[in-house]
Amino acid sequence: MRQVVIYADQDDGGWVAEVPSLPGCVSQGDTREEVLRNIRDAIETWIDGAQQAGMKVPDETFDVQVCVV
Repeated sequence: MRQVVIYADQDDGGWVAEVPSLPGCVSQGDTREEVLRNIRDAIETWIDGAQQAGMKVPDETFDVQVCVV
């Protein structure tokens, strides 16, 4: 399981998703549902690529804290 941060892209009105524990694992989508589908694919692709390259897949270390202001 990976923690995913999603947020609205202010420039184009879509959504962005990032996986803090997998450097560079980022995706976009027009809706929240689409960005979640896309980031699942990006996570699988990132992990598969790292394993094929003989790289260690980082452990999940991201801790979620929500701050509403």
